Amino acid sequence: MWWCRPLVLLPPVLSMFTAAGLWVVCLLLFYRTLCFLSFTGNFPPASCYFSEILNLAAFAAFVVGILRYFQLKTKLDKRWLNIVSVVCFSITCFGMTIVGNFQLLEMWVTHNLGTFLAFGLGNLYCWLQTYITWKVNLNNQGKVVAIGRLVLSAAISLCIILKSVLAAIPHMHTVRCQWAVVMLFLMYISTFAIDFRHCRFEVVCRDVVERQSQREDADGCREQQPEL
Repeated sequence: MWWCRPLVLLPPVLSMFTAAGLWVVCLLLFYRTLCFLSFTGNFPPASCYFSEILNLAAFAAFVVGILRYFQLKTKLDKRWLNIVSVVCFSITCFGMTIVGNFQLLEMWVTHNLGTFLAFGLGNLYCWLQTYITWKVNLNNQGKVVAIGRLVLSAAISLCIILKSVLAAIPHMHTVRCQWAVVMLFLMYISTFAIDFRHCRFEVVCRDVVERQSQREDADGCREQQPEL
C-alpha cells in the first residue's frame, strides 16, 4: 500500500509549471511579445515546446480530476453530478491535447474544436465544482472555498465573453482575455490542493495468486462450518 499524500501538491505544481512554461515559450524564447496561444503552436521550435507543455498539463490535470472524483464519490448525494463533472473535465483535458497537437494554420477546424472543448467545458467544470464545493462543505471549510471558486468561475466566464465580443476587433484586448482565461483556470485547478488536504489517497497492489488463495481459504471455512 502506498500513501499518496504528496499528491496534495499536484494541483499547485501543475498550475505553476504550466503557466511558467507558456510564458517562457511565448515571451522569452521565441515571440518576445504577448500573442495568441494558438500562434505559439504554429511553427517549430516553439510548437514543439507548446505541444509538450499542453500534453503534460492535460495528463496531470486528468489525474487531478480523477482524484477529485474519488474524493467526492462517497460525499455527494447526487452521484450523477460527480460523474457529469469528471466526464466534462476529461473532455476538457482531451481538448487541451487537440489544441497542443493540431496547429491553427494547418487544421483550424480541429484546433478550434479543441479550443471550444478546453475553454467551454473547462468553464462548465468550474461552475459544477463550485456548486459541489458549496454542497459538500468539507470540514466546514467548503463554503469559504466555494466563494473563492465562484469569483474565479465568474471571472473566467466574463473573459470568455469579452474574448468572443472583441474577436472582430484587431486589438490586444482579445489576446489579454485569452491569457486571462488560461491563468484563471490554472488558479482554479490549484485550489483543489485545499480539498486534498482532507484526504489520503491509497494505491493497493495485490497478487492474483494471493487473492485466489484467500478466496479458497474462505470457501473452505464456509464448508467446514455446517459440519461443526
